[in-house]
Amino acid sequence: MFTLQNDKIKISIKKIGAELCKIISVKNKTDFMWNANPDVWGSFAPNLFPIIGALKDNSYIFDNKKYKLPKHGFIRHNDAITLNEQTENSLTFKLTSNKVLQKIYPFKFEFYITYILIENCIEVKHTVKNCDDKSIYFSIGGHPAFKCPVFNNENYDDYVLEFEQAENSKTHLINMKNGLISSKTKPMIVNTNTLPLTHDLFNEDALIFKDLKSRKVTLKSALNGEILSVSYQDFNYLGIWAKPNGDYVCIEPWLGIADSENTNQEFTTKEGVISLKPNKTFEAAYQIEINETLLA
Repeated sequence: MFTLQNDKIKISIKKIGAELCKIISVKNKTDFMWNANPDVWGSFAPNLFPIIGALKDNSYIFDNKKYKLPKHGFIRHNDAITLNEQTENSLTFKLTSNKVLQKIYPFKFEFYITYILIENCIEVKHTVKNCDDKSIYFSIGGHPAFKCPVFNNENYDDYVLEFEQAENSKTHLINMKNGLISSKTKPMIVNTNTLPLTHDLFNEDALIFKDLKSRKVTLKSALNGEILSVSYQDFNYLGIWAKPNGDYVCIEPWLGIADSENTNQEFTTKEGVISLKPNKTFEAAYQIEINETLLA
């Protein structure tokens, strides 16, 4: 376990998957992260690379060859990630391509994830370097799960997600048998900036938004006000998810999306996929900001 701390918050990161697992107030010890109860959902904040969600038949095609990849890729649960650099306010982890990975992902790359602690804010920065002599293709994303409710006197349905702008947005429905994006949609946020949280909101799996104007969303309690916000300026997709029986909510900035049911499985034309030329570097970051008044 690795930790970073300032006078406001302390964060912990697991070596396996370089996964953020705690955000704690230094003064009052409030923990804002889900506890990864394995009876409900045994993760905290998986890092998603080089795919988001599921592939059709767990496979994709590149250069006329079929490869298999697990849901969300191979960073989460990966014990080969190493601490690359540590400063007073940051931790950077690294995974380099190798012969084993190239059997499922035929590209030479370096993947870095950096956690930067600034006052009451955590920046999560993804860096991908193309070390190959051809373009590489990938998606990246976050999956942080925040405790909901945070305080003992609250209930789950005391909470809402508040977007920075009024939205008219639909969720793209998932085929729950295979995890693929169906052609069906459902109106979800209609002329409002507020999405009330209820456990049955996730009976049909994640909410998937492709067309939000907002690039910031705040978790807000009816009893205790703003809890935290996630800003995702660099990300075009947003997932909102929890297990229906889970006292948490995942706010998931994505660059990429699960396969659609009618995909041809060609990786280079997959929706949301990023193409990076040889010797180039790609960066994208999102920020988690804790309401300072809750840290005192």
